[in-house]
This record gives sequence, C-alpha cells and structure tokens, in this order.
Amino acid sequence: MMKQKENQTIPTIYETLHAHYGDLNWWPAETPYEVMVGAVLTQNTAWSNVEKAIANFGSRLSPKAVLDAEHQELAKIIHPAGFFNQKTGYLKAVTEWFAKYDFDVQAVKREPMEKMRSELLAVKGVGKETADSILLYAFDFPTFVVDAYTVRLCERFPIEIGKGYDAVKACFEENIPQSVRVYNNYHALIVINAKEHCRKKKPLCGTCPLGHICGKVSLG
Repeated sequence: MMKQKENQTIPTIYETLHAHYGDLNWWPAETPYEVMVGAVLTQNTAWSNVEKAIANFGSRLSPKAVLDAEHQELAKIIHPAGFFNQKTGYLKAVTEWFAKYDFDVQAVKREPMEKMRSELLAVKGVGKETADSILLYAFDFPTFVVDAYTVRLCERFPIEIGKGYDAVKACFEENIPQSVRVYNNYHALIVINAKEHCRKKKPLCGTCPLGHICGKVSLG
C-alpha cells in the first residue's frame, strides 16, 4: 500500500507545482564550473550570500584562478558565503578533482555517473547533496538532489519514505522519469515553493498550490 501511495503522490506533487510555476530553468550560473563553485559555497548559507561571493570574482572565476589564488586571497573573495576558510579548502579540492579531467566537461560526461559520484564524495567538503548538485546541474547526470526543502515537503505532506538522504533520493528516482530535465525542474519547484509557501516557521498553507492535497493543511 505504501508503495502505491508513493507512486501516486510524488508525480502528483510534481504535476501540481509544474502547472503553477512552469519550467524554472535552474541552476543560475553561466558555466558548469560556476555551478560547481556555487554548490560548494551554498553549504550552510543563503543563496543571496553565494551570489555576493561569486560577484566578487568578477570576470576571474575559472578553475585556474581558484587553483592559483593564495588561501587568504580566495577566502577574502568568498567571504560573504560564510565559513570562508573551510570553503576555500573545499573549492580548491573540488577544482583539483576537475583538473583530473583537464577541466573538460565532456570528458566528465563520458564517465559512468556512479564513478563520478563516488569520486566527488571522496573530495574533502563534498557531501551527497553537493555531489548530486554538481552532477545534475554542471554535468547533466540524472541524479536527484535532496535538500532540507525536500525533507520538509516529505515530512509535512507527509510522504512516508523512511529517513535519510539515500531513502528520500531513491524514492523520488523510483517514482518519476529518469530525466535530467525532470530532476532539475522538480528540485527547483520544491525550493521555490518552500520559499514562497512551505516556509520553515510560518508556512503559508492557504495560498500554497499544494494546499488542496497536503495533509498538513487538512490537519490544520
């Protein structure tokens, strides 16, 4: 019974949000490498702070610039994103991983996704959410990204799919098409709806496009 409920609910949420918001064409970045940088910098901070940090690079944001920069210099650039000393090390580490493929996006894409995910997870500072964000948004691999907004949606709806990143990721991937476009858009739709309606402290259930099917609203 639980499996049947998931099969109905997860696609229905996507269809409802997509009908309301449309295609969001996420992640906001000019290059795949900028996606990688943003995925690292967004850890434990608001996206607005990431935008400030990326803006500080000006036209100098490139793998070579990050590798060549002194630690203190790079930390100053990314200061708005917080935890700048740690993230400086993380940025250099993920850039060194990219260097193994000569900073060639197509070279990464030619590799098996699971191999790339395993390598990224071995990079200092790269957890599951960061790795999946890089794979999906920078390299177009079909891997679903789970973040705090996804977990909030599952808890409030509720969608009984177990605990932990892997359980949530597996359930979404099993119940929607294995598509980069769908994974990209679904994650973006969850994020925007969480920010506009399904807020952490004071959710605006009355105007939420999911209000007519969400269990939190009916429990009121």
